[in-house]
Amino acid sequence: MDFGYPQNLSPEILKLYITQEGVRSPFSSKPAEKPVPNATLQVTGAVGWRREGLVYKKNEVFLDIIESVNLLMSSKGSVLRCDVTGKILMKCFLSGMPDLKLGLNDKIGLEKESEIKSRPTKSGKTIELDDVTFHQCVNLTRFNSEKTVSFVPPDGEFELMKYRITEGVNLPFRVLPTIKELGRTRMEVNVKVKSVFGAKMFALGVVVKVPVPKQTAKTSFQVTSGRAKYNPAIDCLVWKIRKFPGQTEPTLSAEVELISTITEKKSWTRPPIQMEFQVPMFTASGLRVRFLKVWERSGYNTVEWVRYITKAGSYEIRC
Repeated sequence: MDFGYPQNLSPEILKLYITQEGVRSPFSSKPAEKPVPNATLQVTGAVGWRREGLVYKKNEVFLDIIESVNLLMSSKGSVLRCDVTGKILMKCFLSGMPDLKLGLNDKIGLEKESEIKSRPTKSGKTIELDDVTFHQCVNLTRFNSEKTVSFVPPDGEFELMKYRITEGVNLPFRVLPTIKELGRTRMEVNVKVKSVFGAKMFALGVVVKVPVPKQTAKTSFQVTSGRAKYNPAIDCLVWKIRKFPGQTEPTLSAEVELISTITEKKSWTRPPIQMEFQVPMFTASGLRVRFLKVWERSGYNTVEWVRYITKAGSYEIRC
């Protein structure tokens, strides 16, 4: 604090002031166990978010690419609105002061790399990142000139970057609904959900919420996979599939009986079908980590782990 104003709010530095040990009595004859790391030195140092002298037996880096897909699809199957928001989370257990360099398959970065190395880029899927925000540790001058993400990482877990993508989104699921209103007291609901990702992959915790009118009295189901039930609290047929393999098309058929009311003159508005899911090792944006290089003076070997997860954000299909 400087005249009561906080000068640094970095969690890595603030953690140094919060000690978990008990207070030592001045009458205790035992010497102090270990010196408290000098926080002032860290604040004034070049790398404020990482302290010197960290040592790990096993040097590891964990990289998680977590994406949320937002979709609004018309009842005819055309995409009205679609985007992906993603974040790269890192967990670093590295000794010393390592310098990391991350390579992604983004279009601008690959073009810049081919300019510097004066050779054409390999033809693979490239993506265009729309909005990118970085953690304070990323060297922005180097990113602007070379388009590479280079940084000295904080110790432990942190969010390296956030991004958004609006073009060329790979949708994990396609939903084909047909809802027929048979008179005033009956409805037929047929929903087919197709998984578009690879056959070797699978989605977890898939939930499809199919809306029905408020005056629903009775429902009967047939599903080719998972379980379905009517939830009157949210006026939806809730269809749950615990493990959903790629390239499959499970269907739900339901008959809905309605209470005929005189007061209910308004026609049913048909809210959209909503989906929840999680697809490991799949990215809706097509983002891929091409490389993660670690340099450190002592030249130790590191183990890198990369994981991809795609979740549902607002995934809605009009019916």
